[in-house]
Amino acid sequence: MSNDIRKLLIMNIISSIISIYIAIFVNLYIWESNHGIGEVSLYNLSMYICWGLTFALASKLISKYSIRVLLAISAVCGAMAFMYLMTVQLDNRLLWITLLGIPVGMMFGFSQSSQNLGIAMQGKENELAPYFAAINITSQALNMAVPILSAAVIQGFGYRGSFITMLIFIAVMLIYSSRMPRIYLPPQTSPIEMREPIYTLGFRSAFSYPGAKWVLLSLLAAGVFLQFQNLFALLFTFSVTQNKLWIALLNLLYTLSSLLGLLLYRRIKFNEMKWLWIGTLLLAFGFLIALLHNPIMLIVSNIFTSVGMFYFSIVWNAQQFKYIKHLSPTTKRTFLVWRECILVFTRCLLLSLTFSLTEMQGMAFGIIVMITIACLVAIPVFQGLAGRENSKMNQTPNTSKTEQMTV
Repeated sequence: MSNDIRKLLIMNIISSIISIYIAIFVNLYIWESNHGIGEVSLYNLSMYICWGLTFALASKLISKYSIRVLLAISAVCGAMAFMYLMTVQLDNRLLWITLLGIPVGMMFGFSQSSQNLGIAMQGKENELAPYFAAINITSQALNMAVPILSAAVIQGFGYRGSFITMLIFIAVMLIYSSRMPRIYLPPQTSPIEMREPIYTLGFRSAFSYPGAKWVLLSLLAAGVFLQFQNLFALLFTFSVTQNKLWIALLNLLYTLSSLLGLLLYRRIKFNEMKWLWIGTLLLAFGFLIALLHNPIMLIVSNIFTSVGMFYFSIVWNAQQFKYIKHLSPTTKRTFLVWRECILVFTRCLLLSLTFSLTEMQGMAFGIIVMITIACLVAIPVFQGLAGRENSKMNQTPNTSKTEQMTV
């Protein structure tokens, strides 16, 4: 990887420390009060709406400012979120939860936008798979260390002490943002893009390359699946135990399972579509096990889905970025904005189905699981069709079908 891509990777590590803490312990902080699925869903809904809007705003700002500025703004939003947690208490709990999601979503939106646009504009095709594989490997290590260390801080100094610790990491993120490469998008528009009506918001140019219609369907399905995995993997753990140390140890178990998946990935030479199907089937099996709603089965479910998510995320993300490498910088930006907004939209659709849930069992929960599995199984089908059409644009169209991505 080039020096600029390494810097993007380091920034991803710093922001991942913060996001892992937020994903586990901010959700737990909300869950502990009433054990309400609806409250956790409301927080996530508020966060993802702001995430999508901020991602779109950041894609406009990158025409004037480099990703350094976007990452600095992300750090400031993160600081606001933790200051809010430490200082603000409202009688209306639902309003308090909704307002909390705003700065958190803005932090993730600016950070994700700058890093996605950075890798899309700066990364060469042969750097994409190693980059996403490196992200997965480092995230496994962080998923082991961050929960345990955070749990220890909370046990010793309470949530307030852990919030202060996160403010320190946000300060590091703010400082390191000044060392990032000056990646920005010059405000140039091709004649084709200028002819597109303003009301389409660039949709046709973003999804005009070969295979784009299948990528669009893949994104619509992925948002539902990703949000189910993101939300219920946590709630499964919280329903087993609320002891911070045990939660951290369970996350350690899930991470070790992913590392076993990495070992198998390195030893077994399947092509990328086989790995995508293996990840999909492991995830689907894990979701089905969760329907038993036994504490042991919930833990086993998270083990299967952790390994499956490792395989799924490496292939799916790398393929999506590989398909747009031949596009112009402006079109790449437009595609990434639409990609993020579509994922946010379908994530919110899934979250809206969970507001009425009072428990993670029964017919309503079973229907949500079946919808999620249907969307999940459709994704590799759509990705395979997209790859088949997109390969016509490459000089070596069969490369992705015959070679395993290097980790």
